[in-house]
Amino acid sequence: MSDIISYVCDNPERLDTFLASQIGQTRSQIASLIKHGCVEVEEKKVTRPGVKLKALQNVKVNFPEPKESPALDIDFDVEILYEDDDVLVINKPSGVTVHPAPSVKEATLVDWLKHKGIRLSNISGEERHGIVHRLDKGTSGTMVVAKNNEAHEFLSQQLQDKSMGRYYLAVLNPPLKDELTIIEQNIGRSPHNRLKMTCTNDGKTKYAKTMFKFLLLSNDERGQLVACKLFTGRTHQIRVHLESMNRHIIGDHIYALSPKQEKSERILLHAYIIYFVHPTSKEKLSFVASLDETMKEYLDKKFDMEQINEVMDISNILRGFPTDS
Repeated sequence: MSDIISYVCDNPERLDTFLASQIGQTRSQIASLIKHGCVEVEEKKVTRPGVKLKALQNVKVNFPEPKESPALDIDFDVEILYEDDDVLVINKPSGVTVHPAPSVKEATLVDWLKHKGIRLSNISGEERHGIVHRLDKGTSGTMVVAKNNEAHEFLSQQLQDKSMGRYYLAVLNPPLKDELTIIEQNIGRSPHNRLKMTCTNDGKTKYAKTMFKFLLLSNDERGQLVACKLFTGRTHQIRVHLESMNRHIIGDHIYALSPKQEKSERILLHAYIIYFVHPTSKEKLSFVASLDETMKEYLDKKFDMEQINEVMDISNILRGFPTDS
């Protein structure tokens, strides 16, 4: 059962601005409501948030019944790195999918968030659970989750304006040749394999930029530990940009060069560092996620661990990337 409420605009202003002030929600929430066809101006449905209202116009909002699906039972633990009233920072385990989908039968990170009671209000009727950015199923590491709508809006804006930063660790084969490698290539869906993305310049691509920093060669010099800095957040971005240079991440079965390549239980890609400005305090925060046992054991087996500990030092990684890039 949905609710229908009418509002009268006193002065000329944008539709989304007017409704945000009347309903007490963020403009992105209002925009979602409008785009879902839930708003009428003078009995005519509108789908553009920027429509200009005239004085004394009547605006009718049809608030749909919120969709809430029950949480699946979870069989995994998630390490919490930080939590307050606004944000939750976690170390996502490898093997956990972030969002439910028809093809996903097992519990997801969203199910874990439901069990924690994190369900953001969504006036357009769709469930939201504070997911600001995603990690692929096999990728582990730092993620920030919003615990209220205002925090979600604030953090999402930081993703767009690049004031939120992310650094990854990856084990490659074969090694990159240069100390610092910058890839700027558009990414789009592969026309040959719907599971893959690819570097392409057709009309449906999005700009993507990744920087790779050499950290350490493996003992046999066939593998390499690198740090990766994301400047954009495209699907499979690190993996696609590496494939464009005929490199791949150990354990990556989608973008692997050859079935003869070295195997691993999981893709050796880890979101190591995240930093962002806190929505309320406006303080710049940064967090580091420790490696899981599978990745630690691989590094211990293939690399000099004394050197690994040196190159994985946070200050060493941050110093390794130009600040003006």
